[in-house]
Amino acid sequence: MNKQIYTFKEGFKDGIPIGLGYLSVSFGFGIAVAAAGLSPLIALLISMTNETSAGQKAGLDIIVACGGIIEMILTQFIINLRYSLMGISLSQRLDGSFTTPWRMLLSFHITDEIFAVASTKRHKVGTRYFAGLASAPYLGWALGTLLGALAGTLLPDTVRGCLGLMLFGMFIAIIMPPARRERGVLFAICVAVGLSCLFYYLPFFDFLSGGFSLIISAVIASVLAAWLFPVANAHEEVDA
Repeated sequence: MNKQIYTFKEGFKDGIPIGLGYLSVSFGFGIAVAAAGLSPLIALLISMTNETSAGQKAGLDIIVACGGIIEMILTQFIINLRYSLMGISLSQRLDGSFTTPWRMLLSFHITDEIFAVASTKRHKVGTRYFAGLASAPYLGWALGTLLGALAGTLLPDTVRGCLGLMLFGMFIAIIMPPARRERGVLFAICVAVGLSCLFYYLPFFDFLSGGFSLIISAVIASVLAAWLFPVANAHEEVDA
């Protein structure tokens, strides 16, 4: 096995800022779970077995609406498909300590922020560093969810409703920077929002559940954005 350059301690230190961010964001998810009438234990189990903000929020909506298992599978597949691409990219930055069992175990912890930190390391990343990097965010996400769910069972409805907006604020904070830089992202967002409104307000689409409306909106918006705003390859960028 190759000698690992980065230690668990270094990874944990790098993951602390991510964990603190997750702590505050997952608090909003815990509030949402409590508002849906589910117990704090259920909220904690959801976050400990998923660790995906958008996927968990969409999954919670399907649970509340009593959606089917096929609807849940398709929704989670589309929302979380990007993690597969991150995993493929990150695999080029891993050292020899990442055997197949380790890859299967630690791939669960790939998130946007963890991927970004691990990908920017100067040397290849080993299992110790990645485990440390993933620990603080995982603990922060689970603890924040539990605290939010517990608070949601104690706070008045008005306060709970206001705190529940935290999760939506996080989504806005995620999409606004790339939307300002890239027209394709802004176009995809506008199309997805427009389609979601049509599916929600037009009586003709009453047969569509919330989960399938989300799936259709995301797929159509993504396909149109990829067609109208293709990403230039490396050769085109150099020639330009």
